[in-house]
Amino acid sequence: MKNISYRVALGGIISAFCLLAMFLTGVFPALSFVLPMMTGILMLIMVNEVNVPWALLTYLAVGLLSLFVTYDKGSAMVFILFFGHYPITYRYLNKIPLRILRLLVKLAVFNGCMILFYYINVYLFGLQDLLEAAQDFGKYGTIILLAAMNPFFLMYDYSLDGLCELYRRSLKPRILGKR
Repeated sequence: MKNISYRVALGGIISAFCLLAMFLTGVFPALSFVLPMMTGILMLIMVNEVNVPWALLTYLAVGLLSLFVTYDKGSAMVFILFFGHYPITYRYLNKIPLRILRLLVKLAVFNGCMILFYYINVYLFGLQDLLEAAQDFGKYGTIILLAAMNPFFLMYDYSLDGLCELYRRSLKPRILGKR
């Protein structure tokens, strides 16, 4: 079942759904963070069904193509910098034995990626003028972004466990025709 044609076909289907969701970020700007999260969840299927190298290849393909297809480059960057690779590295982060250490490492990965996202948006996409117009609020933008996003990340991380279990127990048997 896991021959090369199956891997390529599944990678193509996952990539198509991911690119569709990334394209829709330009149509529905209010979902500019939600849709990259959903595409990241689709990467879990690739990790669970095939393996990590194929999931990384799918992530790279979607990341590169989303830069060309997506009108909202910020959404493409948040996918590339975090939501695309986190479901792949999630499996390895969950192997850390101490729960508090595992949580701290996950938060460090998330915060590092979000800081990188913030500075790429500010300096690469030219949002420096916007920050200068915001005065003191702009100086503390990184801290405000992290304070607002960390609770959402914790909910996202927690939901990945349930989604993996849901896929394994309910969706996978229905897709494969085994009940």
